[in-house]
Amino acid sequence: MENISLKLERKFLEAINKVMKKHNYMTKAEFIRESIRDKIQKLEEKEILEDKDVMAQIKESEKNRKKGKSWELKY
Repeated sequence: MENISLKLERKFLEAINKVMKKHNYMTKAEFIRESIRDKIQKLEEKEILEDKDVMAQIKESEKNRKKGKSWELKY
């Protein structure tokens, strides 16, 4: 595992601490790692939604699902 250093404005850090307390995060590292994972997942989902071939497969899959057929996405 690699270490990184991060400087944050006090108000931003206070907001993080408030959210951490509200959602029972024990450490800032845990909170930041999960936040980064969530951001990566959202970006990947956005890329999939912007990919016309994948969207066409999703639409076709929905049609087939309604007809009782199964379909595997290829992305």
